[in-house]
Amino acid sequence: MGKQEQLDFPVLYASAKEGWASSTFTKSPPIDARNMSDLLDAIIRRVPPPTASLDSPFQMLVSMMEKDFYLGRILTGRVSSGVIRVGDRVHGLRSTDSGVEKIEEGKVLKLMKKKGTSIVLIDSAGAGDIISMAGLTSPSIGHTVANVEVMTALPTVELDPPTISMTFSVNDSPLAGRDGTHLTGGKIGDRLLAEAETNLAINVLPGLSDSFEVQGRGELQLGILIENMRREGFELSVSPPKVIKKYKTENGVKLEPLEEVTIEVNEEHVGLVMEALSHRRAEVNDMGPVAGSGGRTRLSMTCPSRGLVGYRSVFSSDTRGTGFMHRAFLSLLDTYAKYRGPLGNVRKGVLVSVGHGTITSYALLSLEPRGTLFVTPGMECYDGMIVGEHSRDTDLDVNPVRTKELTNVRAASKDETLKLTPPRLMTLEEGIGYVASDELIEVTPKVIRLRKKYLDANKRKTMRNKPKD
Repeated sequence: MGKQEQLDFPVLYASAKEGWASSTFTKSPPIDARNMSDLLDAIIRRVPPPTASLDSPFQMLVSMMEKDFYLGRILTGRVSSGVIRVGDRVHGLRSTDSGVEKIEEGKVLKLMKKKGTSIVLIDSAGAGDIISMAGLTSPSIGHTVANVEVMTALPTVELDPPTISMTFSVNDSPLAGRDGTHLTGGKIGDRLLAEAETNLAINVLPGLSDSFEVQGRGELQLGILIENMRREGFELSVSPPKVIKKYKTENGVKLEPLEEVTIEVNEEHVGLVMEALSHRRAEVNDMGPVAGSGGRTRLSMTCPSRGLVGYRSVFSSDTRGTGFMHRAFLSLLDTYAKYRGPLGNVRKGVLVSVGHGTITSYALLSLEPRGTLFVTPGMECYDGMIVGEHSRDTDLDVNPVRTKELTNVRAASKDETLKLTPPRLMTLEEGIGYVASDELIEVTPKVIRLRKKYLDANKRKTMRNKPKD
């Protein structure tokens, strides 16, 4: 449509509150004109009718999918052509590299249509209608449902491939089973497979010993899934995000997904931001002042997805909440680029508990000079649980449950007068970006804990000396 045609638009004056529309300017139309007739007439007059044909064979592109306890899979979409009736024979089609593939053939058991906020049963529907149907169990979003004589699939939108993967497994910590109701690997697997059915951006691959590799488009998407499962009563252990790498078949060059990052910060924070992102293998494409905003600088750069995991909370802290950051994957052709090497000094070591029991103020007071604490007195901990961040780059084993020895001179009540620095309590989003490759996130409906993958200190030392992949 040309610019002149776009400028040739009708103007109506309306009041949604009073329920009237008028083609001429007025603040109080006559009583007999207090309706929406002018608006509906303008729609009929100016909006072109659909080009769909009722005489052609039935075809519908599935755009939404639900699961019903009684009806099974419910497919929703707009009818592209033809007429569909309850009892008609239909089949599902999908496009593949070798052509159109038939998925399943079945009979339409129910036809439904939305009327306002409710769903009503209908007997038939024609081209242009948005309907929901039950009767097929295999077609999914992006597939075509058509009459059995049709073997042509409708064009669909190509989904971007997943770039991040995390491993979901059974919670095997000493405190497992205290908060959640869904604890077994079977329950976790069923929930993940149900999510993969309705969310096409997520892939679920079975792993070893009741674990599942979940692939998604970013850590935020997987974080939302973990939070939903947590609220539903699941307990699970989650590994840190891993980037899904690719390899060029002709020369074996390792590729990794890239994201385009646009940042606006105050001038005094530019150095901090650029230093942090340089450790995360970011490359600056453009840098300059923000027009109309004095003292603000805009940075445009590309950064590997693995480098941006967990950076948002660090960015907010570095810019004192005044910075703006937008992330977007590059186009499908440019999403993957050559591997940029290992990340720099992104975080320090951690304080790892070697005691099991209730954390005491007396023990935390002596640990405060060692780094930043993640726990408060009275919390439960166990061997291998992460209780803080070390001030150095190495991990340190500590005992946060140590109690004061009682004598005739000192009393246990003296602990009540100790003044501790407020701890840094980890949220799920911060934990996903914080944990290292040898650590896990323990997720329960009430608590989020960070822990080492191997709880035994001797086992950790043995695994630390093994060569990494």
